Amino acid sequence: MALTRTFMQLRPIVAALGRHKVATVLIVLQVALTLAVASNALFIVATRIVHLSRPTGTDETHIFVIRNGWKMGQNAAQIDANIRADLGTLRHVAGVRDAFSSQGFPLAGYNANIITRLKLEPDQKTRAQLATFFASDEHTIDTLGISLVAGRNFRPDEITAIGPDDKMSPPGIIVTRSLADKLFPDGSALGKTVYLPDGPAAITGIVASLQGPLKHGGPLDGYTVLVPAHYLDPAGVVYLVRTDSTAMKPVIAATLKALQERGGVRIIDPKAGVFTMAQERERAYADDRSVALLMSILSGLLLLATAGGIVGLSSFWVSQRRRQIGIRRSLGATTGDILGYFHTENFLIVSVGIVLGALLAFFANLGLMHVYELPGMPLYVPLLGALLLWLLGQLAVWGPARYAAKVPPVVAIRTV
Repeated sequence: MALTRTFMQLRPIVAALGRHKVATVLIVLQVALTLAVASNALFIVATRIVHLSRPTGTDETHIFVIRNGWKMGQNAAQIDANIRADLGTLRHVAGVRDAFSSQGFPLAGYNANIITRLKLEPDQKTRAQLATFFASDEHTIDTLGISLVAGRNFRPDEITAIGPDDKMSPPGIIVTRSLADKLFPDGSALGKTVYLPDGPAAITGIVASLQGPLKHGGPLDGYTVLVPAHYLDPAGVVYLVRTDSTAMKPVIAATLKALQERGGVRIIDPKAGVFTMAQERERAYADDRSVALLMSILSGLLLLATAGGIVGLSSFWVSQRRRQIGIRRSLGATTGDILGYFHTENFLIVSVGIVLGALLAFFANLGLMHVYELPGMPLYVPLLGALLLWLLGQLAVWGPARYAAKVPPVVAIRTV
């Protein structure tokens, strides 16, 4: 019966809205813009949250990083000797489980010496597969806490020394499983030969996962190569150290003291040059958290503004229609009839805005996909936004509708 009464009120509701075209159009546009903006904003928030919570594949809670700068005047042989001596020292510090040196580490950010290209044939004409790489040794897998799922680890005799300008053509490399599957979808990557820019290399091992230095990996995401080498950069080297305990401050202090005892060859900033992987994650994803917070606040403000507009317009219409409401009450309209009228009216307005807003949200997402390389927004996102706006609209109109339902029939007589 209530549903029948609601349908019977559709014609007078549409007629009444036609007499208030400007106000109705403004609310429809406000709902549409809110849905379009809030849907895309909340979708960006969701993608950011997923992005910043993804694991690096390493034992982050037990790893810290030392940025070691070399003093000027040292040649490649001296740097290589220093690295080997430093690693021997670090691995004997109490509380240290393992350590290795590299030119980068997960989430470190971009530099010119992190990207390589892999081909399946030496004369391959198609585009090579891009990947990031870490200089590594036989201690890298244990230090990072990653899993070797196929093949073997590097042997000590395979570890070479390369500088920024040297050719990189190791006999064997270790790759992540995602890169192995990308190169050889049939699952036969182990033992196969790939071609680096400077020569061939066999895939001797496959690890489960390892994030590269880039926080926004894009086409490089998860495609990581371990190269058996000490990287002899005159500017400096990165030491990654894994501890036995999550209480790393005493171990960090001990490692710095041990390195400084081999003084005269290095420069280490104890504040900016030593940090844990957890701290690096906080730094790397600080922008993502800020964007997520800003987008959430923006969406909340838009929803509040839309609710305020609905309340304001509904209150105005109630004050304008007191005589008509009084007449309906005198003709037998119940409180439920009056409430149903205003809730149905609001539902129609919000529904029109939702249809328009869904289209705007779709086209806005297409634009964002081209400009910021965002993924396509799933259909359920605007659908959830529509449900939220319908609920918000009904809650916003509830107060004015309750006030209208209390208008006494005598108002019709007083206003004659």
